[in-house]
Amino acid sequence: MGSVGGRLFEYVVVCGLGPELRSLDGTRGFQGTNVMYMPSLLDQFPSSKDALYPPPPPQLPTCVLPAGVEFYSSGLNPIDVSTHPRSYPIVLTEGDGSKIYVSCIAFRDPVSEDIAEAYRIPPNSFADKCICLVSRSPSFHVLRDAVEELFNLCFSPSGSSKPIWDVIAHMVLNVPFPTPGKDRVLFAVESYLLSVEVPPKDGLPHADISFQPLVQCLDVDNLLQLFTAVLLERRILLRANKYSLLTLVSEAICHLIYPFRWQHVYIPLLFFSGVDYIDAPTPYMMGLHSGVDTSGLAMDGVVVVDLDYNRITTTEDIPPIPEPELSSLRGDIMKLLYPNVVELDWMQNSSGSFSGPFRRNSHKSWGPDHDVELRLIFLKFFASILSGYQNFMENTAVNVFNTQAFLKKRSRLTSQPQEPMIVQFLDSQGFIDYIERCYNSDDSVTNLLDKLQDALGRGQNPASILPSESIEPEIITIADPALGMAGSGAKYCYDRFPSNVRTEDQEEKRKAILAAVSGALEYSGRHTPSSPSVLNDAKGESLSPRERAAERERMVLDIKVKLQGLWLRLLKLGATDDPLSSFEYGTILALIESDAEGIGGSGFVECIREHMHSGWLCRLTEEQFIAVKELLKTAISRATSRNDLSTIRDALEVSAEIYKKDSNNVADYVQRHLFGLSIWDELRFWEGYFESLMEHSSNKLSNYATLVTGQLIILASHMSGLGLPDPDAWYMIESIAEKNNIGYKQLIKLRGLLSHIQQLRTGYWGTYGRKAQTVISHGMLSPHSKDAPNESQQPAEASAVGRSWVQSMFSRETASRTNSFSRVRRWTSESGALASNDNVKGTASPKKLDIPAAGQKKTQSGVRILRGHKGAITALHCVTRREVWDLVGDREDAGFFISGSTDCTVKMWDPSLRGSELKATLNGHTRSVRAISSDRSRVVSGSDDQSVIVWDKQTVQLLEELKGHNAQVSCVRMLSGERVLTASHDGCVKMWDVRTDTCVATVGRSSSAVLCMEYDDSTGILAAAGRDVVANIWDIRAGRQMHKLLGHTKWIRSIRMVGDTVVTGSDDWTARLWSVSRGACDAVLACHAGPILCVDYSFADKGIITGSLDGLLRFWEHEEGGIRCVKNVTVHSSSILSINTGENWLAIGAADNSMSLFHRPQERLGSFSGVGSKMAGWQLYRTPQRTVAMVRCVSSDLDHKRICSGARNGLLRLWEATINI
Repeated sequence: MGSVGGRLFEYVVVCGLGPELRSLDGTRGFQGTNVMYMPSLLDQFPSSKDALYPPPPPQLPTCVLPAGVEFYSSGLNPIDVSTHPRSYPIVLTEGDGSKIYVSCIAFRDPVSEDIAEAYRIPPNSFADKCICLVSRSPSFHVLRDAVEELFNLCFSPSGSSKPIWDVIAHMVLNVPFPTPGKDRVLFAVESYLLSVEVPPKDGLPHADISFQPLVQCLDVDNLLQLFTAVLLERRILLRANKYSLLTLVSEAICHLIYPFRWQHVYIPLLFFSGVDYIDAPTPYMMGLHSGVDTSGLAMDGVVVVDLDYNRITTTEDIPPIPEPELSSLRGDIMKLLYPNVVELDWMQNSSGSFSGPFRRNSHKSWGPDHDVELRLIFLKFFASILSGYQNFMENTAVNVFNTQAFLKKRSRLTSQPQEPMIVQFLDSQGFIDYIERCYNSDDSVTNLLDKLQDALGRGQNPASILPSESIEPEIITIADPALGMAGSGAKYCYDRFPSNVRTEDQEEKRKAILAAVSGALEYSGRHTPSSPSVLNDAKGESLSPRERAAERERMVLDIKVKLQGLWLRLLKLGATDDPLSSFEYGTILALIESDAEGIGGSGFVECIREHMHSGWLCRLTEEQFIAVKELLKTAISRATSRNDLSTIRDALEVSAEIYKKDSNNVADYVQRHLFGLSIWDELRFWEGYFESLMEHSSNKLSNYATLVTGQLIILASHMSGLGLPDPDAWYMIESIAEKNNIGYKQLIKLRGLLSHIQQLRTGYWGTYGRKAQTVISHGMLSPHSKDAPNESQQPAEASAVGRSWVQSMFSRETASRTNSFSRVRRWTSESGALASNDNVKGTASPKKLDIPAAGQKKTQSGVRILRGHKGAITALHCVTRREVWDLVGDREDAGFFISGSTDCTVKMWDPSLRGSELKATLNGHTRSVRAISSDRSRVVSGSDDQSVIVWDKQTVQLLEELKGHNAQVSCVRMLSGERVLTASHDGCVKMWDVRTDTCVATVGRSSSAVLCMEYDDSTGILAAAGRDVVANIWDIRAGRQMHKLLGHTKWIRSIRMVGDTVVTGSDDWTARLWSVSRGACDAVLACHAGPILCVDYSFADKGIITGSLDGLLRFWEHEEGGIRCVKNVTVHSSSILSINTGENWLAIGAADNSMSLFHRPQERLGSFSGVGSKMAGWQLYRTPQRTVAMVRCVSSDLDHKRICSGARNGLLRLWEATINI
């Protein structure tokens, strides 16, 4: 990979304390020496004024000084190591996946006099400054040597023969990128000679790093566990107390997975203020300094790799590498790392030959040969585990690899069932990307994996696949003809790193900012503190029109480049991905929504159009289709609000080209799904579109009437594609035709054409009403069911992850990149809660700010915030009347809420005590609490520490600690007779006797983690399901397994058992209805556009309610011949986490902290007499104002009309629906 224009170095950048002083929390001005400040870009070469070179990444200053800028009272002290300069590499990733390599040297530099004077900083103060050498080539060693020599040259007592920026200019502009495998470039920084060369392209990828830090920090077992986590694309967080270690280990592990590539977020050195990124739900690999506190984060499912202490922790299982590959891989690594130890056994059982490629170097200290051998060991592992994979590649519209056939072949060869690690790896983005590259590559000889498989098949040494090193590279010497000629023996010495020559505009801008600061401080000394807007105004006024235009051009370029990369990754969504919760979808949506100037929306449409022009066939999978449809809806809605008709026109045209194939193999175009947008009803849009077509027509010399008719035919086809009603479409066509004075013959032709197109469309798709898209079949049966989700609804808001990434990566303001996650939440909460909309008829209204009218009388709020936990809420349980009822009647604890948290505590809350709800805190667990249950006298909880603890509810004393599970406990249930039922990620369901503190029996075993269970105490029937995609039914009293319910293809998240009926909800986007007695599936409920997270059963109606990641709530009802969806509700815009159904009340909780209570009026119950829909009788009763929070769990108390949610920030939000709000 070469640099732009064939140069090895792209930039030299200096970052540090700029004229706009701002702390990491965004506070302007000098706050003292114990506060960390945002770094700024101070100088660069080439200059930002040079139009030939794109600007450096805007996040560069924040990334090269990840802790921020700190003030010091002294500079370099030779005897104090903490004051010495620090050298470290970092790697930045652009939106298209390309990497930027930066070598940094950070040091203490005197604060500029003008800044110190303006902000009244103590004299003789020092602050952090960083010199950065930026390149597109991963030549870490030469980058480090060059930047260190620049630093040494600047502060050398003997000085340099040229100004330091002249030395930099010569190095950046004249050192070329060497031809791989052919050239060695020699150049000098003053008198220090440096060389750089790049290995041939047909060998292993260029990795100018040592792999020794990786194998020194982690033992073999932990190295293999990290390797597996990377292959399976988990969320990975590396921790170390050295910046350089984080980058080197991240790069090393990425090279060990060659020929596969890491496809997700990659930040080897995360800036401290971006610690909230760790809670991102999508896969990532990040490095974070071990001094940064992460105790306030959920860290659920994150693989934390502590490089300082050789330790890996995670809450989710990582499937092991299968045999025999595991033993072979581990053995090869052991031979490389510990040759003397391994050789003792080897010599006793060997004739003296060794097949290792570099055995002759095993006794040497670690060097480049060991790096190559380690990489070949892992490549050999891939050659073994993917043996014969080429035979299963298939270039179809749906698949690029026949995974099931490959797995079956491997199972036959190994005589083992399908290994989870292999299954997950074949489903990863990295593997799919590799297969696609194999198809698109014109030169198959460079595929080292195939070459290694061939070499191993012929019994050759693995090293034989590497290119020969016998050819000596050609030496290219770069000399500086001006060296020593700047003057007769002139020397340039510096007491600080000098500034580059500023232009007049830059100098005036700097003076204006500092003058505004100085004036504001003087005014605040005489009056009151100045407004932060003073600095904003000064900055805005100091920018010239040319600078503003250049700044906007850079921002447009940034956004378009990022959109291009995000769009290409969006097209890689597979059948196992949830499109609306993907990182790519969330980020593109945030770009479109947050950009007032329309760059995001127009740029996204332009990305699609450019992709079409490059030869794309425009066909999408079901998952990709859902995402693109919603993004185009949002882009058109935003463009409509800006009156941006060109973007609307372009979006309309691309929507007529993009399609998917339906169940009848008929093309279903995106355009049909844009029907509900209001812009299509406006004549002004179609008139503007017509004028644009006329202006850009390539046939302007033809007859005018013919030309007008041709353009009107294009309009008619789009109107029909959208599904506009025939009268509305004809009215607009006729109005435009009359304005352009075409004759009646052309009008008759247009009328006939429009009617014909409408008839064809209606015959297949049916007609649609504007408010409710009820399908009326006129010919062929509609491919969509009558209960299909409303296509006119507005897309969900951009995810907090996507929006925060937009704020942090595209903002030019340094403060807006600080702590983006928390700031997004704060901005939203300060601007007001979004009013919910009940979409029970399939329509959606725009969300508006709920602003109270002036003088409105305040009423008591129905929402309370319960504080007490110090970590994320991970379990929540409501004590119901049924649990605590006895012959005396209701107990006082009916209606209590019990919560568990990552702070390892369990807390009991009494909602009846307003202001002092916390009743008790139960301590005993050592890790996060995952499950809670209770009865009349006891509380039981299960935790990640693999234990179950039973407490006395009255005295809050710990009664018993039940130990026996080998993994985290996921479910607990108190039973009659002082028994406890528990389930765990070890796949076991156990029954305990609380009185004797013993496990009575392991009543059920699953092949993987149990995520949900139901038990009928009256019949002794137990239902449990989880990651093995099987719902297991056991008869505990008979001690036997009744059924294995097979049908789901992904994890089962929820289960509900009522009598002989079991309902399950799965990640495969379906819910299933099962018969316990027959062990058969009675129905598949498949209308959701995401995993189904919760299900419930309505006793009164014998109906089912499902909630999904798509934010939809669906009501299902039995009818003759099957079951159908009778009602869709879109009150919530995020994942539905909880459904609790009573006789007349229904409580819902969602992940975006929104809640809703539904009611079925009593008088309506009598009106149902076997006809009509019973489930459709549920009506929205009330929903509170929503506050922004990431909710983990929800519980409800229907008796008191209360819903409680637990958030990641440790707060509980209790809503009483009976209080007017």
